[in-house]
Amino acid sequence: MTNFESRLTGGHPNSLGNTVEVVDQVLANPIEFDALFNCYFSADEVVRLRTSNAMKRVCKANKALLLPYIDRFIDEIAKIDQASTQWTLAQLFLSLEKEMSPNQVTKAKEIMKYNLANHSDWIVLNQSINTLSKWSKKDADLKEWIKSHLIRLAKDERKSISKRAGKMLEMLFG
Repeated sequence: MTNFESRLTGGHPNSLGNTVEVVDQVLANPIEFDALFNCYFSADEVVRLRTSNAMKRVCKANKALLLPYIDRFIDEIAKIDQASTQWTLAQLFLSLEKEMSPNQVTKAKEIMKYNLANHSDWIVLNQSINTLSKWSKKDADLKEWIKSHLIRLAKDERKSISKRAGKMLEMLFG
């Protein structure tokens, strides 16, 4: 059995470490996806960060591997208090939307609405703005909800947040 956790640990926290090699191994042998997924429960935040990066890469290459795990992303991974996990969820939910049930999409929206209203990490905010704004185009209730948050975030001192919020305000409300 492969110990992905030990392969994803160590090195500089901002580096990919062995993430790409782990992803390649999972893509070559999809039965190992579960072992990679379980790295989310590591006590090491660097392992969880790299696991999130690996999930985005796997999703891009073979989205079908993530489909049986959508409920676990919603019910378990969303509870991990780590910015990289939350911003990855926003990206994964957007990528997986067409494969998600209406109930799963509703739960994903609630997770991201919570993050947009309560999180301070700039990447979490940017990715939540992006996904929720795109979903707001076809969800009038979400569009109504997001407006005040976009107005607030358009005044954020961090340029990446204020620019994205302003852009989405323009896109949604003209």
